[in-house]
Amino acid sequence: MKAVTANRLSDGTVLYAGKDGALVERLAHAQLFNDAEAEATLTQILARKTEIASAYLIDVASTGPVGREALRESIRAQGPTIRRDLGKQAEAADERL
Repeated sequence: MKAVTANRLSDGTVLYAGKDGALVERLAHAQLFNDAEAEATLTQILARKTEIASAYLIDVASTGPVGREALRESIRAQGPTIRRDLGKQAEAADERL
């Protein structure tokens, strides 16, 4: 399966294509596509030039990103690796408290 990912132009936040063309901030909320659907969705997302930058496809399994880009996509999704108090991993830590 594949997902479409990009960055929001206004603040750089990692986004994913969700249902009905929505852009979501969590990979867990992204819509997963077969190859043909993924290409069509990528084309639609790339047309949103005033909202997003650097849209591309990633390989995804039920556990998250897979393949060569798995590490990079995990870092993009969670935030900086040197400061656990920043990014989405900080939000997850707050939720566990």
